Amino acid sequence: MIFSETVDVVVIGFGLGGGIAALNAAQAGAKTLLLEKSSVPGGLSICSYGAVRSAHDPAQAFAYLQTTNAGRTPDEVVRQLADGMCELEAYVRELAGINGARVITSVEENAERARAGDPYRRQIRGNYPLPGTDTFYHTSVVDVPGFDARETYPWANGAPNGPKLFKVVHDNVLAAGVEIRLGTGAQRLIADPVTRAVRGVTVMRGGIEHHIATRRGVVIATGGFEGSAEMKAQFLETYPVLNAAARHNTGDGIRMAQDLGAALWHMWLVHGAYGFKHTDPAYPYGIRVKRFPDWFPGAAHQVNLKMAWVLLDQHGKRFMSEYQPYTQDTSVRPLSYLDPVTQTSPRNPAFMICDEPGRQLYPLGKATSNDEGLRYEWSDDNLREVDNGILMRAESLEELAQRLGLDPGAVSASIARWNAQCAAGDDADFARPAGSMLPITRAPFYGARVWAVISNTQGGPVHDAQSRVLDGYGAPIPRLYAAGECGSSFGHLYLSGGNIAECVVTGRIAGRGVAQWVPMED
Repeated sequence: MIFSETVDVVVIGFGLGGGIAALNAAQAGAKTLLLEKSSVPGGLSICSYGAVRSAHDPAQAFAYLQTTNAGRTPDEVVRQLADGMCELEAYVRELAGINGARVITSVEENAERARAGDPYRRQIRGNYPLPGTDTFYHTSVVDVPGFDARETYPWANGAPNGPKLFKVVHDNVLAAGVEIRLGTGAQRLIADPVTRAVRGVTVMRGGIEHHIATRRGVVIATGGFEGSAEMKAQFLETYPVLNAAARHNTGDGIRMAQDLGAALWHMWLVHGAYGFKHTDPAYPYGIRVKRFPDWFPGAAHQVNLKMAWVLLDQHGKRFMSEYQPYTQDTSVRPLSYLDPVTQTSPRNPAFMICDEPGRQLYPLGKATSNDEGLRYEWSDDNLREVDNGILMRAESLEELAQRLGLDPGAVSASIARWNAQCAAGDDADFARPAGSMLPITRAPFYGARVWAVISNTQGGPVHDAQSRVLDGYGAPIPRLYAAGECGSSFGHLYLSGGNIAECVVTGRIAGRGVAQWVPMED
């Protein structure tokens, strides 16, 4: 095989995991090349809330993560993540020195809000009442002097702080001398046929195939497979599942690792909720419902934000609490139900129903994307979505049911029961927080099909505590590492901000680890 060039390290994928891995490899003295198949950087990370999940105490963090992984992830891998989370605040502050960015923790943010008389407080702990939950908090980049996200990253359509965190990492990567090559998709890993040691990468750029040799190794940081219809159909229970962003995450790194014998884990686990299909068939993403603040089990009485809608299944009946403790993570799961009698999935799609006061409350959806030339902004009053057909409007519930293809009697009965429970202040059916309940009484009424929508998948190649990719027998594949969501260690129940934290923790470990290999001869 003829190589067109040789570097020390190749990192595949320029989201946060790949950026941190490339940065640490370069800082360890390795000539590092960072590849991204999209024409723009940022991956899915740039669309995130940018809240880096941090921890005070490693033992407590380990206790919580061990419980939420339910034995599906080895303790040594969980412990490495827990230990790393305790270093993240200091590390983010260190990175922020590159451009004078302002970093704030959720503890500090709540104190500022209290001084300003703002009643809203961010939750400071894990998502669930499990051992160690109180050790967690978030670290966020909230301001970068002179930085305008719409000017620097006009394609990044997500939450406000995601681009700020990515900008900090991007500037550090550039300052470290890492070469960034966009529009360059990795195709296959090149390995020694006897030892399996990774020796390079085959890439496609401008329709031309190239072979790049590596003296030390490769880090795959290509995210998950939410952009691959084929992989979702094979690994996820329900189908179809729409992806909220990152159509370029098509499982490339997973397949490349498999080609060298990598084992896989957590392929079923996704981070997701429910959302809309755009009526324009060219729009590639599902649009998630409005992001609601998380609430803590046992503290549902503290919820005081009205959720405008209920969900009905294809029989016109409610089937879940629409507002779960971490709605954007677990709400996708009830939609996966299969009715074995009819051999159908009666909850995917489901149907969102609200009324005129609900329509006026806030935008019902939030689009996310990171694609050059693509950006959809959901309207503040939801009327654009009525005009373009994402939302249907009718003067009665019966008319709306007919337009949605539902039984009018079943829909009317379900909404009547819901309204009675709102009057009583108690969702006796599914225990939705009372403070979120809003009756649906005033015409016109609005409805839409909503589908299972995922932000990201968690599955991929198995890695050890050193972020080395392991084969089916638990042996490391020489000179191959994984970072971020390409084989996340979350294997049962997710922790908000955990993937961002994992990108940083595993990116640091993988970048340093791959750079320590003795260089192979050219």
